[in-house]
Amino acid sequence: MKHFLAACVALLLSVVAFQASAADTAPAVDPAIAKAIVARMQAARPDLSYEVLKPSPIPGFYEVQVAGGPVLYVREGGEYFFDGALYQARPGMFVNLREQDLVGKRKQALAEIPVSDLIVYSPVGKPKAVLNVFTDIDCGYCRKLHQAVPDLNALGIEVRYLAFPRAGLGSGSYRKAVTAWCSDNRQEALTRLKNGEDVPEKLCENNPVAAQFELGQELEVNGTPASILSDGTLIPGFRSVADIASILGVDTTSPAR
Repeated sequence: MKHFLAACVALLLSVVAFQASAADTAPAVDPAIAKAIVARMQAARPDLSYEVLKPSPIPGFYEVQVAGGPVLYVREGGEYFFDGALYQARPGMFVNLREQDLVGKRKQALAEIPVSDLIVYSPVGKPKAVLNVFTDIDCGYCRKLHQAVPDLNALGIEVRYLAFPRAGLGSGSYRKAVTAWCSDNRQEALTRLKNGEDVPEKLCENNPVAAQFELGQELEVNGTPASILSDGTLIPGFRSVADIASILGVDTTSPAR
């Protein structure tokens, strides 16, 4: 199992090596083509918003972002499209081109979020590594991961939470997240809520929960917990303390000071 996990992590991290080759200089989209694509798709689903990002590696297809949703690969004219991962066969590996693009997008997005908008559990002293986690208060594995936060802190790993109420905006999980983010002591409130305790509901204006949920969707967070490394790599699902430390390159034999 350890060898399998190591192989999976290596595959996830391999996209970072190709980040420099992800096209910052992608050719511009002909405005007439973009207009035609958006018009055709809006005629089918006028309730959604679309943005044509760039030509895809497949001739005749364009990458189109659905607001708050996935990236689609749409044929010129907008009549046909497909979604899902697009891979390229390179010497020695298959490269997920969509994930390669997302690595940079996630890294930039996290860098732009004020730390004051997050719920942070910090170790004593300077952190050795940072783990950003999209979390749902009612998610069982999210609660299991939260129970491990003290052990992660003891190793020098700082945990930064972003809200991702899977049931959607306005749900019970959403209201619990808002309560945590609006509390005077966010860390205590979040811990109590994850422990299943009753915490008086507190809904304040200008809280970041909805924005973080929408950001998670844009970054293709599909479940919780979803951890994002500082380099933008997404690690889906629950991981043990030892696995997280290994992924982050933190020595488990040397506690934080």
